[in-house]
Amino acid sequence: MTEDGGIQMQENRHIELCYCGNGRIFPQVLLSVLSVVEHASLPVHIHLLTMDLTSVDGRFTPFSPLQCEILNEVVSEKYPESSVRILDVKDPYIQLLGGGKNERGFYTPYAQLRLLADCVDLPEKFLYLDTDTMCCGDLKELWENDVSGYEFAAVKDKEGKFWIRPDYCNSGVLLVNVPFCRETGLFERVRRRVRTRRMIMPDQSALNFLAKRKLILPRRFNEQGAIRADTVVKHFCRGFRWYGPFFRIYNIKQTDRENVHRKLNIFCFDDLYEKYDLLQQKYGF
Repeated sequence: MTEDGGIQMQENRHIELCYCGNGRIFPQVLLSVLSVVEHASLPVHIHLLTMDLTSVDGRFTPFSPLQCEILNEVVSEKYPESSVRILDVKDPYIQLLGGGKNERGFYTPYAQLRLLADCVDLPEKFLYLDTDTMCCGDLKELWENDVSGYEFAAVKDKEGKFWIRPDYCNSGVLLVNVPFCRETGLFERVRRRVRTRRMIMPDQSALNFLAKRKLILPRRFNEQGAIRADTVVKHFCRGFRWYGPFFRIYNIKQTDRENVHRKLNIFCFDDLYEKYDLLQQKYGF
């Protein structure tokens, strides 16, 4: 690590990419990975943080070896040196976050797994994507942002920057500098707050309020509204729309193909849906 709390950046020969989740959201992960590969100009090493938490909810099963095999097939087709691996992080989760006040909140406990980045086997610099993201461009431009001296880089939250605070960021896309986070104790402090204080958006708000240095990225790296010509990552996050005299919340994911077409008027991922269908037919998931 450099003297200013940064990372000794090596030549960018591949992208270190992280997702967190369980077996139920595999369709989202598969579509997201298909979009990453579609636009990639570099190999990608994918780290899937997961765990068996059926003691909390019977649906909380980890990513399976078959699901990992399918993803490996997808990423290695373009770049054979690409890879996907599963990291079982149940033990550190139970020790550091288990039984916390947000374990049974609106968001599943799997959203909190990224908060273990300083104590599990992840690279010193990695790019985290929510599972409901799709790439419209090459991640290389995002990956090559210099986060030396910053704990993480992120894009401002579309709504939160108005009704929470101006620098409030969306945590669905994070470029993380792990050594600097260890130096500042960010993840340790965030875990403590998430475990002990009930919050609506626990991990996202704690990261924002406790970060000492974060780099604000341009909108195109976490597009939370309509896709534009320069969009690199489209995030299918919750949003608000004006319907007559009221604002209404919508939450359409990329797996909801009909509503992606009909309500969001997005058709640029149709070739990826075809690839998804072929893989579904082949593996029967």
